[in-house]
Amino acid sequence: MSEQTEHILHQDKTFTNIDYSEKQLLNREFIKCDFINCDFSKSDLRNNDFEDCHFKHCNFSMAMVDGVGFRDVTFTGCKALGVNFTRCNKFMFSFTFVQSNLDYSNFFGTKLRKTNFTDCSLKEVDFSNVDLSESVFKNCELSGATFMNTILEKVDFRTALNYGIDPDLNKMKKAKFSILNLSGLLNKHKLDIE
Repeated sequence: MSEQTEHILHQDKTFTNIDYSEKQLLNREFIKCDFINCDFSKSDLRNNDFEDCHFKHCNFSMAMVDGVGFRDVTFTGCKALGVNFTRCNKFMFSFTFVQSNLDYSNFFGTKLRKTNFTDCSLKEVDFSNVDLSESVFKNCELSGATFMNTILEKVDFRTALNYGIDPDLNKMKKAKFSILNLSGLLNKHKLDIE
């Protein structure tokens, strides 16, 4: 007979300077909570839920997020290097990212419609097979990010930097680009554009 673990609910709380690194959080639900300067690096967050939460200056690098629910969650000034977001709960999956570093993270096959990325580093991020419809990449660094079979309809790339997107391999109807950065759509042709 398996032991039943108690489910713990945290609501309208603020957690500051807590070190969760390489630790396991079990059966927690956080609603309208703020996390400030917390370290979740290499922590096991599997099957916890975060709803209407705000993470400020937190480190999520290499955190295990299998089954984690993130609904209406904002990351501001956070580091989330190498996080595999494909393993999150698909029914609780909506974010805003501000001044955050998500380099080497994976969003393969997820739905990120209307997601705002502002002043973020997204180097080598995998956006293959992602629905990014109506999302905004404002002042984001996208060098090495993968866009393959990605829905980019009405996505705003006007201030995005260093992207390489093949229009033949993605759905891009009404996507917005700056005339100064159009070279990122022509990479496959190996043109010398000045």
